[in-house]
Order: sequence, then C-alpha cells, then structure tokens
Amino acid sequence: MQNQNPIVIIVGAGPSGLATAACLRRHSIPYILLEREDCYASLWKKYSYNCLKLHLGKQFCELPFMPFPPSYPTFVPKDDFIKYLDDYVSHFGISPLYQRFVESACYDEVGKKWIVKANNGSSCEIEEYSAKYLVVASGEATNPFVPEIEGLSGFNGEVLHSTKFKDGKAYKDKNVLVVGSGNSGMEIGLHLANHGAKTSIVVRSPVHILSREMVYLALIMLKYVSLGVVDKLMVILSKLVYGDMDQYGITRPTEGPFFMKVAYGKYPVFDVGTCRKIKSGEIQVLPTPTSINGNEVLFGNGKSYAFDTIVFCTGFKRSTNKWLKGDDYLLNEDGIPKPSYPNHWKGKNGLYCVGLSRRGLYGLNADAQNIANDINSLLQYENKEVSV
Repeated sequence: MQNQNPIVIIVGAGPSGLATAACLRRHSIPYILLEREDCYASLWKKYSYNCLKLHLGKQFCELPFMPFPPSYPTFVPKDDFIKYLDDYVSHFGISPLYQRFVESACYDEVGKKWIVKANNGSSCEIEEYSAKYLVVASGEATNPFVPEIEGLSGFNGEVLHSTKFKDGKAYKDKNVLVVGSGNSGMEIGLHLANHGAKTSIVVRSPVHILSREMVYLALIMLKYVSLGVVDKLMVILSKLVYGDMDQYGITRPTEGPFFMKVAYGKYPVFDVGTCRKIKSGEIQVLPTPTSINGNEVLFGNGKSYAFDTIVFCTGFKRSTNKWLKGDDYLLNEDGIPKPSYPNHWKGKNGLYCVGLSRRGLYGLNADAQNIANDINSLLQYENKEVSV
C-alpha cells in the first residue's frame, strides 16, 4: 500500500522493511518504502556468496504471515530464500521506491511529522517525504567495513570484502587469507579450501563454535529454561564435539555463546565443516595481521606469509547516525537500540526500528508486528478522540 500521502515512511527494503510493509498492509495503513539499491533484499540478491544458507532452521526465519513452503529444507539455501522473498513481495503487493538515498530525517515539532529528504539516484533530485511515523529498517548490515592495516593499500594481490565474494572456483591453488572468523569468514574459508585454495583464516578473538543442530536445540530450550542454563549446556556439547581447539589457534570465550549474542551482537560460529579442515591442516589459523609489504603479510606472532588474495569478512558499519537527526533516545552512534530488549523497537515522536535486536530474522518478525500493531492502536485512539 505504497502511498504518496503516507502515514508511515520505512527506510530500507531488506527483509526488515518488507516485513514491516506487509504488517502495515494488513492494517490498511498507507506507507512509503525507500530503498537505496535498485532492488529489495540487495544483501541477499547482490552481496552474498553462492553457497550461503540460513544458519537457523526455517521455522525461526519466516517473515510475518507467510510460512516457508513445506518442500523447503530445514536450512534454506540462498536461492530458495530469494524465491521466498520474491513471493512475499508479490503476495503483499510491496513496491519500494528504489535508488532513494536518504540524506536526512528530522522530526518537525510544529507539524508533528517526520520530514525525510532523499536523493533520487536516477534523476539526482532531492525528494522530500513527510509522515507521522518513521521506521528505521536499514538493518545491521549496512556499509561493508574493512579495518585499517599498515600497507594494505600497497598489497600487490586482490583485496575484496565478503560482499564481493561469490565462490571459490577461481582461487584453486592460490594462497588466500580470510580475515574474520564469524560465520561468513568460516564458511568462505571452507568454500575456498573445498575448491583447492591454500586457505588461511585470521581468528582475532575467542569464539564459540556450535553445530547447527546445537543451535536448533538451544533455540527450543530458550523457550523453557534460562539463557544461563542453555549456555552451559552448549559449551559442554561444543567441548564434546570439537574438543580442545586451542592447539589450532581457536580459544573459547569465558562468557556463554547466547549471552554474547544478546549483550554484544557477537554470534557463535555455526560450523558446517570448517573445523574438520582446520584440524586436518587444510585451513591454517593465524592471529591478527599487523602490516603488509607487497604480498607479504606480517602477523602478531612475528611470522609472515605471502598471499595472492585477501578476503575481508569483517562485517559492517551502520550509517543511521549520519542521516537520522534529533533522536537522542532510540539509537546509539553505532545504529543499535539504546533501550534493552524487548523494548528496543520503539522510540519517541513516532520513531521505530526493526531488525536491530540482534535476533536475526526471528527478531525482525516480532519487531515488524509490534510496530504495525502499535501504530494501528495509536491511529484507532486518534480516530476515537476525533469522533468524540
């Protein structure tokens, strides 16, 4: 229900924005959905590697009011998830405005509305939109981040962020350094090794390693027992399955895996075969790189190795603070909610955020429904006031 006189403006047409649009439509609430890319779900359609699968079981990854088809596997592959999103957009009649780069969003105290200015990437004109409510749905993965390393600009080989990596076929027999040991780094490292690349992974800090089955069990248990109990069990299971990884350069954190996810947004690694490759020596684990000279990379342990390619799996930075003005309550400088879960999604003056609870697709499903229900309740209350 895209509308030129919207009640709600949504910024971002990833899964968070699509879910919010669908929930608003069910309440017949007019909205406008602004997206800076030329398609919805661009992270999935344009900036993800081919072998990517949803890390959680499909029942934890559904968007509101539309389950996955029964024929889909438990861990949904990228292409199937994109097909699901295509069907979702079609089913709910969602039509984002593309190539709209939001430059500012300010609350007008006099008019009691949000004023959003966006650069139209096609016409290069500044467009202005206004609405009573504003939803930040630009997500946790906004702008690719590459850390500064002395000499990186002079590296003689190929340098790319994980958003540019597609598959490992082109890297057979090449020396490839993967910087980052999150899920993307571990999976890309595995994919490279499977295609014959001489692969090294930088593990800069302690990390929890769990299997997908362990995570599935944990999510079921979290409905019934405390997070602390679940964390203790996951650590025990991880030790039984993976043993002592210290000898391979991987240490476990002292805090539990799900506590760290909630407190710091640091996800455990969902192992899909990388640990086996590390133990066999097919993947080398290295500490933090300190400098680069030509093709040689020097590491914190004093050793250096030559590489043909460096893949940075070092995450993203959010840019919300650059365009969202006048909010000192909901989001911090890093674009993460200040209020604690489960009150993280609602700010002041009609400002909301979706998909920033550090709970993945499962969390954004709840956010989108909460936001639409809250706006609908406020509108109904206003209508009653007017009728009285």
